[in-house]
Amino acid sequence: MRLTKSIVSLFLLSVPFLGLVAAAGEKVEVEILHEVECKRRSTKGDKIEVHYRGTLASDGSEFDASYNRGSPLSFTVGKGQVIKGWDDGLLDLCVGDKRKLTIPPALGYGARAMGPIPADSTLIFEVELMGIAGVGKDEL
Repeated sequence: MRLTKSIVSLFLLSVPFLGLVAAAGEKVEVEILHEVECKRRSTKGDKIEVHYRGTLASDGSEFDASYNRGSPLSFTVGKGQVIKGWDDGLLDLCVGDKRKLTIPPALGYGARAMGPIPADSTLIFEVELMGIAGVGKDEL
């Protein structure tokens, strides 16, 4: 199971190269779980660190969680390094903000199954922005 979760984490970083295209009108549903005030929010091109827990909308089963590894995922948001649903749903966050992202299949893994994730799955991610590289505490 640990190997499968590691594969899913790596796939988060590689899926944009599959050429998935979202159907017109599909978007990420965003629910704010915890919001903090800040001066500096995440923007396209920021290297961010995110803790997350991913579950299947169909049955609630967890397929991956950075919390279990004790280390957030680091990537550049808005540059196609992760699934489209993350690039869309992780913009305009303050460090410490928590969101629940409901990602339709076209903005996730699409028609391809990936480890414990069946094809055409709607995904639910609880995410927490842990940091923005190069942004000091006084700027937050």
